[in-house]
Amino acid sequence: MNSTLEGNQSSPPFCLLAVNYLETINFCLLEVMIIIFLTVLIISGNIIVIFVFHCAPLLNHHTTSYFIQTMAYADLLVGVSCLVPSLSLLHYPLPLEESLTCQVFGYVVSVLKSVSMTSLACISIDRYIAITKPLTYNTLVTPWRLRICILVIWFYSTLVFLPSFFHWGKPGYHGDVFQWCAESWPTDPYFSLFIVLMLYAPAAFVVCFTYFNIFRICQQHTKEISERRARFSSQSREAGDMQSCPEKRYAMVLFRITSVFYILWLPYIIYFLMESSAGFSNRTASFLTTWLAISNSFCNCVIYSLSNSVFQKGLKRLSGAVCTSCVRPTAAKDSCPKSKGGHV
Repeated sequence: MNSTLEGNQSSPPFCLLAVNYLETINFCLLEVMIIIFLTVLIISGNIIVIFVFHCAPLLNHHTTSYFIQTMAYADLLVGVSCLVPSLSLLHYPLPLEESLTCQVFGYVVSVLKSVSMTSLACISIDRYIAITKPLTYNTLVTPWRLRICILVIWFYSTLVFLPSFFHWGKPGYHGDVFQWCAESWPTDPYFSLFIVLMLYAPAAFVVCFTYFNIFRICQQHTKEISERRARFSSQSREAGDMQSCPEKRYAMVLFRITSVFYILWLPYIIYFLMESSAGFSNRTASFLTTWLAISNSFCNCVIYSLSNSVFQKGLKRLSGAVCTSCVRPTAAKDSCPKSKGGHV
């Protein structure tokens, strides 16, 4: 009995990256550092985004704020769920078996990233309607319809990956930090094709189609404005510029978020298709592409905070409120001895 325990303790841990671990701590140091670092960034960044949206009412004037907040909540849950592989790599006991933990973790992260992907597609549709049908936009896009759309996004995302529990195949490589996931849960080319046809391809097509037409229409508007400059006064020119610029700028912010999302997810999707179809397998590539894709959950916060001036104002207000709340207790403590001295 003691010999088996000693053998288990002395056996090297399962590490996806081909880097020597430290025998003194007996866990995959590099993997743990990467996952914990990303987890802290994702959780803290998305908590800030959620608080800013609640503290800045102007951000809620845009209908896209519904989808952006949905993405923020989904990304926050991604960060929280990433604590599971972190604890597993640190040899903390998990409440479920490794096989079930691996399946649940892979399913949850796949669903949450599907929510982000479909939300980005819905954002592009929303901006397309706003530019192509500005007069009827408020009647077409209502808060009630937006809430229904968000519920459909969550329901559809949970439904697409549900067959993974019925032995259709692996939904993704998020759980490959668990040994059972990496070695005993194979991918299936038909299930991978099913995911591509039901999620990746439609979302990418919608985004490409809508943003291509959005920028084409914006280009036509700027061309018309430049042609009117010879006919109208400078005042009307400035008014026209002010009307056309906000929509284009906001579309550019959303386009940056969408572009970064697909850039970070492209290596993961390519590896996913290669292993499903050609049987290619590489643990290092699996780990790096997976966590590069998951890092997008933090990149959304950075892009939005750097690109949106209204968000920056809300962030300043939030930081100012936090600073004043921190200063008040210290000021109260400093005033207490003075008041006592005055009474004496």
